[in-house]
Formats: sequence, structure tokens, C-alpha cells
Amino acid sequence: MLTPLDYIILVVYLVGVALFGLVFGGKQKSTSDYFLGGRDLPWWAVCFSVVATETSTLTVIGVPAISYGGTLVFLQITLGYLLGRLIVSVLFLPRYYRGNMATAYAFLGERFGDGMRATASVTFLLTRLLADGVRLFATAIPLKVIAATVGLDVSYAVIILVIGVVTIGYTLVGGIKAVVWMDAIQMLIYLGGAIFAVFVLLGDVPDGWFAQAAAEGKTQLFDFGVGQSLSQWITTPYLFWVAVVGGAVFSMASHGTDQLIVQRLLTCRTVADSKKALVWSGVMVMFQFALFLGVGLLLWAHYGGATLAELGLTRSDEIFPRFIIEGLPPGVSGLLLAGIIAAAMSTLSSSLNSLASSTLFDLYERLGGKPLEGEKAVRVSRLMTLFWGFVFVGFAMLFTNTENPVVELGLSIASFTYGGLLGAFLLGLLVPRARQADAVVAFIVTLLALVWVVQGMWYSAEQGRWVFEFIAPWNDPRAGFRGIGWPLYPVIGSAVTLVVGGLLSLRHGRVAAA
Repeated sequence: MLTPLDYIILVVYLVGVALFGLVFGGKQKSTSDYFLGGRDLPWWAVCFSVVATETSTLTVIGVPAISYGGTLVFLQITLGYLLGRLIVSVLFLPRYYRGNMATAYAFLGERFGDGMRATASVTFLLTRLLADGVRLFATAIPLKVIAATVGLDVSYAVIILVIGVVTIGYTLVGGIKAVVWMDAIQMLIYLGGAIFAVFVLLGDVPDGWFAQAAAEGKTQLFDFGVGQSLSQWITTPYLFWVAVVGGAVFSMASHGTDQLIVQRLLTCRTVADSKKALVWSGVMVMFQFALFLGVGLLLWAHYGGATLAELGLTRSDEIFPRFIIEGLPPGVSGLLLAGIIAAAMSTLSSSLNSLASSTLFDLYERLGGKPLEGEKAVRVSRLMTLFWGFVFVGFAMLFTNTENPVVELGLSIASFTYGGLLGAFLLGLLVPRARQADAVVAFIVTLLALVWVVQGMWYSAEQGRWVFEFIAPWNDPRAGFRGIGWPLYPVIGSAVTLVVGGLLSLRHGRVAAA
């Protein structure tokens, strides 16, 4: 059970985060300072920030649940993540630095025009709101469960509000410098807590636990799909080929076209530093996933392979929070809970700053016709950060109503917009004759096509056939039917954009009009 020491650690952490972020943020005199840290941040800090930004509470409590109930094959996708980062470092980063760009979508504006830049930016704003709104709410779930175990009836709204206000505070004042340095510290906190949990578990599990886990297939690391059909391959998300190819394309989209990550990479001093930050972040994510999968495997040994029902749990992602409460010494439980909060705050702070930068550079200044300068630009940037902060908090609170179909539809769409974004970038790079209208139409067609692919294509391995029927995302698909594996969404999306945009470009001459 939690002790007063654990609560003290949580309070000190929240107060310390706010003060530390404000101090390290320094004073911003321009939007370059506020959004890009004056392009003067060390690559290793940016690397830590990238890892912390793409790590949410869902990772900390969800990845152990995967290995507890299954195997280690989830780790295969990190090979694709690393490959995708290598491609981005060669294909995208030099262009961003060569053009001295402030957002990922500035390239689309330079290549196609402001219409495509605005389309991509608005897509980013909406999907980031959807994706990170649910992550913020997910943070409140284990904290509310933990509070209930000690007799505290704290609502989701209160938890979300406290985390949101603290994060908004240091992001609003400190800008990207505060975000990056706090991300680095928060990454060390949640990784340190997980490593300590591993040592505690290793001292507790019975002798021969690894051999038993291996005998039951729990340690399987690779799945090459031998003997399976093509249909079974593409509906198995963690098959080796699907995971590597899908993970690589997903990483190309998330780290090459998503302003959330690209903004961090643009804060480095040189393109060489940016490449180091990006590639090493892939190595660290691989280590991180291996660590949390190991935690899940050790938890399986700790609880003797008990089922969720036998443990009195309803969801597999409650396994790790339960051990934090019951199995860790006083103080360490508080540290790990701080780590869960840290994962959420790092993602939220990064989202707020990137949303504000994209709103200012890709929309506000485009509509206004001229760039803002000096202190006025910083004031507007902070107002935009504050606006998006309150939108995030309000949106996360919508999830307290789990029967809200509109929210679930939004999350479903948010999970596969990367393909269209990556496809638009590749269209600009690989198809010289493509124009703005071609890119916009191809992007919209891709989003509509993926809605059908994700919600309208189902395969039954038992019957050996496909069923094409649109099933709304808030309803469960038919029993025994599986959809296409999610790592393939960006692959399909980028391919559709390239094909449609490429065909439309045949109407024009060989030289694209900007």
C-alpha cells in the first residue's frame, strides 16, 4: 500500500517539475527562442526529449500487459522504428535544415503552396488533439484506481486538471527549452523506476522461472508466419515482416512529417546533431520496449501466470499499477507513480508547444499575410499554448463518458492519418510534376480510403475469406473476424497518396508549379 512518503514524493515531483521547467526555460525574445530554443540545444537532450515525447502512460502500463498475456514479439516493431529513423535522417532532415524551416509542413508549403501546408497542419492539429487527449485521460485511470485503494475518492476531472495545469504552466512560460529539458528528466524518472522494479521482481520470482516461461512460449521473440497465408500475414500486426515494414513506414511518418517530433529535431545546432538525436532515439526506444516487456514477463512469473480473473482485475494494463501498489517498498511506489505522470506530462508539453508552433507558422501567419516578430510574436505564441492547453484538458475529460461514439470515431481516424501525411511528403519529393491540387485531392482520397480499409475489411481465418462490410468503430467486429494489422495503415495510406497524386500529375508538364 502507498505510504505518506509516496504522497510526499508525488507532491514534490509536481512542484519541482513546475519550478525546474520555469528556470530552465529562460527568457524568450523571439519565436525562434520559444519554439526552437534558438536552434542551440545539445543533441543528447533532444534525443531524450524525442523518446519521452513518444512515450505515454499507455507505454508504461500497456507494454508490460502485452508480454504478461502474450509473448515478446512486440519488440520486432522496434527494428522497423530504427530503420524508419535512418531513412528520415537521410531523406527529410537535410531538406528541413537547408530551408531553415520552423515546421514540418513548411516543406509542403514551399513545394505545393499554402493550401497543402494548411491542410496538413489542420490534420496534425486534429489528430494530435485526439491522440494525446486520450493519453492524458489514460494517465488518470491508474491514478484514480490507486487513490481508491487508500480510500480517496478523486474524480478523473480533478486528476486531469492537476496534471494539465502544471504542464501548461512550465510549457507556457519556458517554451521548447523547458519542454526538452523536462522531457529528459522525466525519461530518466520513468526508466529508473522501471529498472528498479525489474531488480525487485528478480529477487522475488521463483527459481527456474525463465525456463518455465520459455517452455510455455512466453519468450518467443520472432514470428515469421511460416505456413500462414498472405491474408493471415496482413491481419497479424506483430508478424516479423509486417512489424518491420509497417514500423519503418510508421516511423518515417511520425518522425519525418509529424510536427510533434520534427520540432524537437529542428532545435539541434546542426543537421549532423539532429541525425544523431534521431537515430539514437531509435536505439533507446528499442531498449525501452525491451525493458517494459521484461517487466511484464517478470510480473507473469511473480503472479504465477494467474489470469486476470484470478487476480480480480478486468484489464491487463492494470497488472503493473497493481504491483506498484503492492510489491514495491515505500518511496519507490511514489517514484514509479511519478514516472507514470512524467510520461503523460512529457507528451502533453510537447504537444502543446508543437500545436502552438504549427498554428502560428502554418495558419496564423499564412492567413495574416506576414510573419510576427519580437515580443508580440512570443505573446501570441503563449496565448496559443494556453488555448491548446485548455482544449486538451477539456477534451481529455470527455473520456469520462465511455459511451461517447464521436470520440471513439475520432480516435479511430487519428490512428491512420500518418499514411496520408507521409504520402504527401513523398509525392513532393518523388513526383516533380505534381501540383498542389494533386496533393490535396490525393490526401483527402487517402483519408476516405483508409476509413474503409480500417473499418470495412475483415478476414476470417476460420472460414478463409474476406468480408467487406463497414462496421462503425464504436461497435465490435464480428466474432472471429480480424482487420488489417495497424502497422500497415501508414503503408497503405502513403501508397494510395502516391498512386492517386502521381496519376493526377500526368495532366501536367514535367516541371511542377509551386
